[in-house]
Amino acid sequence: MQIVTLGPAGTYSHRAARAVDNNVGFKESVSAIVAAVDTEEYERGVVPIENSIEGSVTETLDSIADSDVAVTQEIVTPIRHALLAQSSEFELIASHSQALAQCRSYLEDTYPDVRAEAVASTARGVERAREDPGVAGIGHPDNAGDVLTVISEDIQDRSSNATRFFVVAPESERVTAGGRSTVVVYPNANYPGLLLELLEAFADRDINLSRIESRPSGNRLGDYLLRAQEALKSIESIATDGWVKRLGSYDRRHVVE
Repeated sequence: MQIVTLGPAGTYSHRAARAVDNNVGFKESVSAIVAAVDTEEYERGVVPIENSIEGSVTETLDSIADSDVAVTQEIVTPIRHALLAQSSEFELIASHSQALAQCRSYLEDTYPDVRAEAVASTARGVERAREDPGVAGIGHPDNAGDVLTVISEDIQDRSSNATRFFVVAPESERVTAGGRSTVVVYPNANYPGLLLELLEAFADRDINLSRIESRPSGNRLGDYLLRAQEALKSIESIATDGWVKRLGSYDRRHVVE
C-alpha cells in the first residue's frame, strides 16, 4: 500500500505512517497530503489531527473539510522531543511550529536568548542541524544519528504529550463500522439556538460527542464549519441550506514508540 505523510523521513507523522505500511512517501504540507489522496495519487495519507498540548491542527481540519476523503483509522502516538545539535553551541533552534510550542517552557527557561524558527516539519529542522553547526533541531531522540548529539531529552512541556493522526483514504473507501465517527457540518444558517439544535440531535439519542470544533468557512465572517464525532443523520434536516459530510467510522490504534 502506498502511504503519504509529512516529510522528510523521520517526522512523527512518518512514525505514525509506518504503523499502516512501510511504503511511505512524503509531501511538505498537510494540504498536499490530503490532495494527493483525494486525487488517488496515493492510497492512504496520514495527517496529524490533534496534539494533547497544543490542541487541534487547523490545517488538517480545513484540508479535510475542503476535500472528498474518508477517515479509515485513528493512530495515537507518544511525542518525545529531544534537542539535537552538533554541539552545545548554536544560535538557532529550528523545528515545526507545533514542536516549538510543545517545548515552550523548556526553551524559554533554558535558551531564552536563542532564536527559534518554524520550519515545515521536525525532520526538516533536524536536517538543518545536520547541515549547520549553528542550528539545533527538535525531534525524536532516535533521529540524532551519527552526526548529532542529544543535548537534552523529553523537553516537551508535559510528559503525557501525544498526537492523534487520521488515516485518510479516497471517499469511496468510507465505511460505517468502527468505534468512532467524524462528520463535517456546514449549516449555512445563523440564528439563536442553532448550535443547541445540533447538539440536541445527539443528546436526545444518548450519543456521546467526544469533540466538537468550529472553523471559519471562508465564505463570510461568522460562517463556521462544525465538526462533531458520533453524529446522526438528523442533522441533515437542520442543515437543509448547507451540507453534511460524513468522513466515516474507524477504530483507534495506539503506537507505543
